[in-house]
Amino acid sequence: MANILAWFGARKGWHRFAILALLGLVAALGQAPFDVWPATILALAALFLLTPANRSAKQAAFHVWAFGLGYFAFSLRWIVEPFLVDIARHGWMAPFALVLMAAGAALFWALAAGIAHRAAPRSGALLGLALVGVEVVRSLILTGFPWALLGHIWVQTGIAQLAAFGGPHLLTLMTVLCAWAVALLIGRDRLVGLIVLGLVVAVSFVLRPGPAPLATPDLPIVRLVQPNAPQHQKWDPAYRDVFLNRMVRLTGEGAVPDLVVWPETAIPFLLNQIEDDLSLLSDAARGAPLVFGIQRRDAELRAFNSLVVMGPGGQVQSIYDKRHLVPFGEYMPGARLLGQMGATGLARNLGVGFTPGTEAGPITLPGIGRAIPLICYEGIFAEEVSDGGTRARLLLLITNDAWFGQAAGPRQHLAQARLRAIEQGLPMVRVANTGISAMIDGKGRIIAFLPLGVDGAIDVALPAALSETPYARWGDLPALVLLIVLLGGVYFNARRDSD
Repeated sequence: MANILAWFGARKGWHRFAILALLGLVAALGQAPFDVWPATILALAALFLLTPANRSAKQAAFHVWAFGLGYFAFSLRWIVEPFLVDIARHGWMAPFALVLMAAGAALFWALAAGIAHRAAPRSGALLGLALVGVEVVRSLILTGFPWALLGHIWVQTGIAQLAAFGGPHLLTLMTVLCAWAVALLIGRDRLVGLIVLGLVVAVSFVLRPGPAPLATPDLPIVRLVQPNAPQHQKWDPAYRDVFLNRMVRLTGEGAVPDLVVWPETAIPFLLNQIEDDLSLLSDAARGAPLVFGIQRRDAELRAFNSLVVMGPGGQVQSIYDKRHLVPFGEYMPGARLLGQMGATGLARNLGVGFTPGTEAGPITLPGIGRAIPLICYEGIFAEEVSDGGTRARLLLLITNDAWFGQAAGPRQHLAQARLRAIEQGLPMVRVANTGISAMIDGKGRIIAFLPLGVDGAIDVALPAALSETPYARWGDLPALVLLIVLLGGVYFNARRDSD
């Protein structure tokens, strides 16, 4: 180990940067669609082992920033896809968007490294716990962006079931714990490392959910309709009726289900424009409730990204307006402040976008029960999923993942949807425009799905809701308390050893 540290310490600055960025890229292989979680563990362990090579807090921050840059650049590579929809106009912005997003996210990790180095320069464990802390901050600050959290690597394993107890941050803590144990195995405290890894393996084995139970006849049948409308054609007047007619046809085929669900902005018109034509959609549903995404305007001409529940006769029974909007994609941050500062022309130009909804779910689905509605981006915020104090029957997520391309983005979004189901112990109906549409049970198992890039519909039984989970009751509190306790214990132990 001393030889490795000496070799790394002898490298020039940019050589170290390249090594650490490459390690960060390796760590990103744990995210979907690769799901190679051991790569994340080994790369983080290497980062912790290299901690003593940092001679100052500034150097530690720079080194971990380089690692984070590689990690986020590869994990968030799908961020370029929206700029490629109209490549002639927006394609030039794609590399800048990726670099700025990755560099900005990596700054959180750099902050953790700087703080940890000042507190205990030689403690890889403290660095790891500090990373967990800043991942919590990254999930919340500036409206939050909890994408590619270190805990997301466990979705395909039994460890993912711990999300029912402590959410995504408990999973991130498990990631760091495993990496620290591997670092101990490579270092001197092999017994402690073996004990920790043994416990993790045991937990994974005990918690693995196994196969899903068979559906029973009393479960409601839900039809998931996936139109597969490419983003560059979705709003094109020459194509939008094609996709709408496709959904109507898929809805009207076969036996009548108990619920039909279309994706986000499934209907390429404003709700205000088609209110007289909703009966045509109702006829296709043949009496079943129809859920669809659509944009609408209110009396003040404010725009909303909405989920509508429609009953027989084209009657709108519920409307849920998306509350957590995508910065820069669905609204321009700071537009109101610009107007207050007198930059009214600029504010007017930048302020075009959606208005956030004010009413939280759940909504009622006739014949099925209460559903927690989520529209696209809202599905990544574990702490915002709420049943309002009364146990819901299901999670209902509609999304337009066409923006994310055909590779990492949709699969990472699906992985997070599986975690939301585990956290709440509720089945999730997830319908995406271009895929992946899926029925997910309360253990995060995919019961049935429509793959990326195809149009079609599937009828699938809605799994039963599980008992209320600790996370549904207490949220992130247990994970945060555990993190604080561990931070305090590791810090005081490191300070004692340094005296």
